[in-house]
Amino acid sequence: MNFEGLDPGLAEYAPAMHSALDPVLDAHLNPSLLQNVELDPEGVALEALPVQESVHIMEGVYSELHSVVAEVGVPVSVSHFDLHEEMLWVGSHGGHATSFFGPALERYSSFQVNGSDDIRQIQSLENGILFLTKNNLKYMARGGLIIFDYLLDENEDMHSLLLTDSSTLLVGGLQNHILEIDLNTVQETQKYAVETPGVTIMRQSNRFFFCGHTSGKISLRDLRTFKVEHEFDAFSGSLSDFDVHGNLLAACGFSSRLTGLACDRFLKVYDLRMMRAITPLQVHVDPAFLRFIPTYTSRLAIISQSGQCQFCEPTGLANPADIFHVNPVGPLLMTFDVSASKQALAFGDSEGCVHLWTDSPEPSFNPYSRETEFALPCLVDSLPPLDWSQDLLPLFLIPVPLTTDTLLSDWPAANSAPAPRRAPPVDAEILRTMKKVGFIGYAPNPRTRLRNQIPYRLKESDSEFDSFSQVTESPIGREEEPYLHMVSKKYRKVTIKYSKLGLEDFDFKHYNKTLFAGLEPHIPNAYCNCMIQVLYFLEPVRCLIQNHLCQKEFCLACELGFLFHMLDLSRGDPCQGSNFLRAFRTIPEASALGLILADSDEASGKGNLARLIQRWNRFILTQLHQDMQELEVPQAYRGAGGSSFCSSGDSVIGQLFSCEMENCSLCRCGSETVRASSTLLFTLSYPEGSNSDKTGKNCDFAQVLKRSICLEQNTQAWCDNCEKYQPTIQTRNIRHLPDILVINCEVNSLKEADFWRMQAEVAFKMAMKKHGGEISKNKEFTLANWKELGSPEGMLMCPSIEELKNVWLPFSIRMKMTKNKGLDVCNWTDVDEMQWGPARAEEEHGVYVYDLMATVVHILDSRTGGSLVAHIKVGETYHQRKEGVTHQQWYLFNDFLIEPIDKHEAVQFDMNWKVPAILYYIKRNLNSKYNLNIKNPIEASVLLAEASLARKQRKTHTTFIPLMLNEMPQVGDLVGLDAEFVTLNEEEAELRSDGTKSTIKPSQMSVARITCVRGQGPNEGIPFIDDYISTQEQVVDYLTQYSGIKPGDLDAKISSKHLTTLKSTYLKLRFLIDIGVKFVGHGLQKDFRVINLMVPKDQVLDTVYLFHMPRKRMISLRFLAWYFLGPKLFHLYFPQT
Repeated sequence: MNFEGLDPGLAEYAPAMHSALDPVLDAHLNPSLLQNVELDPEGVALEALPVQESVHIMEGVYSELHSVVAEVGVPVSVSHFDLHEEMLWVGSHGGHATSFFGPALERYSSFQVNGSDDIRQIQSLENGILFLTKNNLKYMARGGLIIFDYLLDENEDMHSLLLTDSSTLLVGGLQNHILEIDLNTVQETQKYAVETPGVTIMRQSNRFFFCGHTSGKISLRDLRTFKVEHEFDAFSGSLSDFDVHGNLLAACGFSSRLTGLACDRFLKVYDLRMMRAITPLQVHVDPAFLRFIPTYTSRLAIISQSGQCQFCEPTGLANPADIFHVNPVGPLLMTFDVSASKQALAFGDSEGCVHLWTDSPEPSFNPYSRETEFALPCLVDSLPPLDWSQDLLPLFLIPVPLTTDTLLSDWPAANSAPAPRRAPPVDAEILRTMKKVGFIGYAPNPRTRLRNQIPYRLKESDSEFDSFSQVTESPIGREEEPYLHMVSKKYRKVTIKYSKLGLEDFDFKHYNKTLFAGLEPHIPNAYCNCMIQVLYFLEPVRCLIQNHLCQKEFCLACELGFLFHMLDLSRGDPCQGSNFLRAFRTIPEASALGLILADSDEASGKGNLARLIQRWNRFILTQLHQDMQELEVPQAYRGAGGSSFCSSGDSVIGQLFSCEMENCSLCRCGSETVRASSTLLFTLSYPEGSNSDKTGKNCDFAQVLKRSICLEQNTQAWCDNCEKYQPTIQTRNIRHLPDILVINCEVNSLKEADFWRMQAEVAFKMAMKKHGGEISKNKEFTLANWKELGSPEGMLMCPSIEELKNVWLPFSIRMKMTKNKGLDVCNWTDVDEMQWGPARAEEEHGVYVYDLMATVVHILDSRTGGSLVAHIKVGETYHQRKEGVTHQQWYLFNDFLIEPIDKHEAVQFDMNWKVPAILYYIKRNLNSKYNLNIKNPIEASVLLAEASLARKQRKTHTTFIPLMLNEMPQVGDLVGLDAEFVTLNEEEAELRSDGTKSTIKPSQMSVARITCVRGQGPNEGIPFIDDYISTQEQVVDYLTQYSGIKPGDLDAKISSKHLTTLKSTYLKLRFLIDIGVKFVGHGLQKDFRVINLMVPKDQVLDTVYLFHMPRKRMISLRFLAWYFLGPKLFHLYFPQT
């Protein structure tokens, strides 16, 4: 509202004279008004002033229903009907806000918004109320609690706000710009320049933003760009008020006269269809406020400051008989508002009174209002009786008075002793990012805990091994899965929440704050994601796999190398192994071993994931070993076969994982047979009768491992000497140890789980006996124990109690080959490391030290069917490439969730929910033995012409011209790309109770056609790749109306297209990416995602984002073609439109 040119008498209502903090009765206030008004000690009215009961309100005719004092003597600056509840909000010149409930105007809440400035506008939202003052925007609950307080610049002078949607707000004032504020983040998102300063009123329709200026102009702005589309020069002096309804805009204001500004009795009315003024409307009052009240007709309510109100039609003539008078207490009316139901009018005057006029005796402010919450009455005098016989009676129902006397429950000082708490371990993220300057370390705050608040456990004991101690104290849920709460949140199965935008608005950074790449879990048979990560973080395996390239269509080594390349390029964004898993599903051995799960089995968790991943581990090592033995490689696919990385006798997988053995078979006749063999992994063999021994006999992991490697067993075998099957003793001796020791734990039954649990208990008791005295299961810590554990010496030698629990697995083991073909295995501790020194020097004597590199565990969770996660020790080379630091750190890999963990967490296995499946140990200094250079095996010859797989293809159907040798792309060249897809599995979705759609599992797409177009040269615009991708999988929907793919186009037997394999076309795109070309297209992000490519952002020019405006929807390719090509060319290329 612009107050220029108004009554000079308003100058006496300065905010400093009417502070809401100390209200006083104004001398000009009519004493008769306050005869029946009860005031509180601060002078604020407690009851509304009802109109006398004799007043009769006629239906359809507005009459005064109630008057109430908001704040005595302080002018009302703004009034607003709540859009969600039956409430009226009033703001004063003293910065005080008051709300009244219902037509009776019962006081609901009253609080101070600003101590010095007046409230200029009020806007109601679902969860609170927005208040605008001069340079402050405050969002408060209806009870007065502050939700946020947004301070604007001191030089700002704001007058109006406009809520464009549920979370976006426009704020304008006397400056030359309008601010856009996001209510969710409470941040300024955009600043729009205003050509004419002084925006004091803002309105909105379905076509425009309307901005009223102090100069008397009204500008119409575009809803998307906020640019001025039209402008009305309404008044020569200043604008007082305007409103918009349908196709009409009505405004009132002041005209310039020789003596100054004068109120203009002609209302300016504009037709928004023709964008021109129509006949002005002459009224009989001095208009200061106006509103459309569209009940039966589009009538206008025009209000003067003296209290006169006139109703008239905007396109008709004003009738003096339609004038009624509001009786303000003060001399002037300061504000006016209309309820959403059009049944109530609110007036605020200069003496702090509010007048409610209605057209019915029982009006409602909104068509559909929700219930208003009121403060509960005091229940102290009406407490229910308590039944002491109930064991589960909550004692907090008994009110306890605040007292300074000693309570009966206080322990005397003689029976209590101070127990210091151990400092919690430093967050692993802090240690990973810490940089030392001298002896002081500096690290950014990871913000994983509240400031100055550290959670402590009041009691630390080994009660975790007691199964009954894990049951929750609440009786709710004791009968149904009482162990679910034990699964830590980061170990639970993660799922992607899909929206209508798919994955674009899903926040993967919430789950992964590192620069390493996770893997998406929604692809069929993605249970092996954890094992893919383990293989990737083995540096020799990563390098040799990426150096491999062969001509085989479905080669797991090639596909794994492509996936490793994506993981190398990613900077924290998740990748997906769709192409690798596609090749995995085509291998007959995988299906024969039961490694390919149906979608229903994978979703319900019917299969035993621990057994499944152990079989998969054996299969992938065997398959990679076979794939790497391929030596006949064509020139176009020259890979790692000719490099020094691979020998001619064996694959590098065999060099890394293979263990040479001698299998001896001794018959009871004395005949002995020796046979040489090799294995890529070992399976743990547990001692017989271990479950029946309840005394807790100590059995080191090294002993079990030695028993598993040098296995001895009695079995029936054929004896050539006896010429029949005889009982024989089978023994296994080691001839050569592998560089990477892979162990399948085989914890597949309760017997093996009890063995791990028992050994962890024994190890815990021995560690406590060694460091802090022997502590039994039911014995608590004494003060002496705590002092010993908290001493500086104890801090150096003794880990915390939590680090000792559930630990049986050593971080390092020492293995030695003896002269009589024997093997010595022992646990290698930090104390041994200090005594013996580096193990590198002892390899000459056949002594090797293996360090734990990864553990794969099975998470038992009946709600989700369980999952598989991996703990991986990421080496220095990976941190150097990704983060530029030299560091080693353990991480948890749970699909796309990646989180640094403490090293002890990698070897802690609570058998109730965390079961070990696979262990990886590597030799010390393994990387120094191998050539770790990666040479890109893809050459330019992949872009040359190739034969089609289709048998019926003719040259006349060729739709592209392959590149010549002199056309090979260079760095920075433009290449147009488009891809078409078919659907392999339909989307799985459900409808919620509110009618919205929720995507459970997205549709599985497969690339069907890839086209690349030259971006420069004499053949610019001519495709050089137009490949149809052959597929052997069942296609559910060809999407012909979008893709143009028809049934039979992808079948080599009947297709007439240029048909190729996915691997062949993938290599072409990989070569273009590696060479550094820039791809131009529409929606390339989805294309690259389905093709399973990772492209650097500086090599993508996507028109979806080039023409995208912030907070607006994406523009379609059809619209861009129409806009840039024009209607004629558009219909030429799109005749079906």
